[in-house]
Order: sequence, then C-alpha cells, then structure tokens
Amino acid sequence: MRKYLFNVDKYRYVTGERPKADCILCEMIAGNPDIRNLVLCKTEFNLVTLNLYPYNPGHLMIAPLRHIESLAQLNSMEAADSHRLLVFSLNVLEEEFSAHGFNVGYNLGDESGASIAHIHQHIVPRYRNEVGFIDVLAGDRIAVVDPIDQFERLKQHFDSYGE
Repeated sequence: MRKYLFNVDKYRYVTGERPKADCILCEMIAGNPDIRNLVLCKTEFNLVTLNLYPYNPGHLMIAPLRHIESLAQLNSMEAADSHRLLVFSLNVLEEEFSAHGFNVGYNLGDESGASIAHIHQHIVPRYRNEVGFIDVLAGDRIAVVDPIDQFERLKQHFDSYGE
C-alpha cells in the first residue's frame, strides 16, 4: 500500500478546516486580509495565483475576477485573457523551475475533485524525476514545497506581464 507524506496544512484543508469564506477566490480578489494571498498577477479579467496546497513546486491557478462556476459562463474576453496568461505562465515555469511538462486543466464539479465552486484552471509543472528512490524503495511519495518561498521568485516575472 502506498503512503503519502504531505504538507500538514493540506491535510487540514482536505478534512474541512478552511478559512471562513463563501468563495476563497473572491475573498482573495477582494484583498481580504484574513485570506493568504499569493496573487502573482491581476489583469482586467483574470488573476494568476500560486496554489497554497500545491501538487508540485510552481503549481499555479488562473481564475476569472468575476465569480462564475461554469466554463460556459466565461465570455470571450475572459477566455482569451486566460489563454494569454496560461502561455505566459508556462514560459515562466519553464524558466524558473525547468519543468519537463505540465498538467493543465479544470476540475469541473464536486466529483472531479473541485473544492472551490469559482471556476479556475490549474497549471501543474511535471518533472522527469518525480518518482524518486523513496517512492521506489519505500512506497512513499514526498512532495516538499512551500509556496510562500516561491512567491517572490515568481512575482518578479508576473510584474512584467503585459509590458
């Protein structure tokens, strides 16, 4: 049986201990000081933020500024802006983290693992060496990453977005 070691904060989040907010992304967009804010970039239509509970170093999310819960509700300007942010984000992650690939996508609905109703796209950097000796020998997977430490490193890139 595989065992996983993970960030303790993620465990609390998964088991339901979350900040009191109707929508965590809307609170982040509004600048609520009680919500950990890792926003790297805000445009007229979307934001890019580090995921506080990442799957891998550099795990980002792109979300529209207005609260919508379905891809069908995205207007053409939001969708085009989101795509531009996606391409920019991929370039930043390749440069900063030397990612070998990416998982990009949405978790749509509760059954897909979506824990936030506000639609958002995940960008998860992937690496050739993700399966290491601990995974092979002990059946454990260790993903040690602190998004707070990565924030300033990535923020410098996103400050130049649109220039």
